[in-house]
Parts: sequence; C-alpha cells; structure tokens
Amino acid sequence: MKIAVVLGSTRQGRKGEAVAHWVLEQARQRDDAEFALLDLADFDLPLLTEPTVPGAANRNYETPQTREWSKAIDGYDGFVWVSPEYNHGVPAALKNAFDVLYPEWGHKAVAIVGYGADGAVRATEHWRVIFANAHLVAVRGQLSFSTMTEWAGSTFAPNERRAKELSGALDQLVRLAGALAPLRQQG
Repeated sequence: MKIAVVLGSTRQGRKGEAVAHWVLEQARQRDDAEFALLDLADFDLPLLTEPTVPGAANRNYETPQTREWSKAIDGYDGFVWVSPEYNHGVPAALKNAFDVLYPEWGHKAVAIVGYGADGAVRATEHWRVIFANAHLVAVRGQLSFSTMTEWAGSTFAPNERRAKELSGALDQLVRLAGALAPLRQQG
C-alpha cells in the first residue's frame, strides 16, 4: 500500500510544509503502508492548459508537467491531502492540480488535513464534494489545524491530541484504500 502526503500549497513561506512534514513523520511510524511526500510545488503545473479535458484524455496529456503529475498520482493507492483554506475555500493551485487529472484519482482513498484561521473546515467540506465527482473517497476522520492557536510564532505546534486524531484518520485511510483496491484493478 502506497500513500502520498500531498503538500498542497505552493506559496512562499507556506505553513503547509510544516504540517505535511509532521504528518509524514507520524505516518512513517506505521507499518501498514509506505508513506511518501508529494510536494505540489515540485511539479510547476500550468493552469488548465491541456487541450483535452482530463476525463476524455485517457492519461494522454500534452503538457510535460501534467504527464509527470499523472504518473506520480497513478503510483499511489491513497492520499493524505494537506490543504490550506483561502478565503473560505480551496486553494487555486491544489484545485488546479486536482482538475488537470481525472482517471488517476478513481477508486482511491483520501484523508484531509486542513489548516487555516478557522481550521480549514470549509475547504475540507468543499474537498469532500470535489473528490466524490472523481470517485476519490474521503474518510470520515480529518484534522483541522488552526493557524491562530497551533503555531507559536512561525513554528508549528500542534495540540497534543493531534497525533491520536491523525492515527485514527490513517487507520481509516489504509483500510479504505485496501477495500477499494479491487475496483482500481478493474480499471
């Protein structure tokens, strides 16, 4: 089982980097899946430049960055989605990264780790609806970090209970990704 921790902000000075590394550190203590970091900033995806819509492209993309992103996403059984909340919604760069692909998401599982002034709860709920359209199944467990209370200056300082919350969400994620495996194999 391979799970990617998707670092979904591309902003300079992004808080998500600390969150994603904390998630990865916690996840790598487990032995039920292989966890790796997938940093959206490494892909430099252009904004929806593919001439063919992803659902019809059948993984045949023209843009080199999209082809690399597609290959990366295809290599995972599930994801931990580390998403900021911007203006009560999902961030544009991460939404674009989701929208440039389609079949690569199908029948995989995702756990959402959000962060923002109010814990990114609105963005998290937006993501649940977005994911469902592409047959990406979100687990119930989620984490909602407050940038007002879980950072000491510029240092990420998650509440003590967060490790247990993450463990529960990862339990759900690994089980669901395993349960969806037969559907992924059918294509």
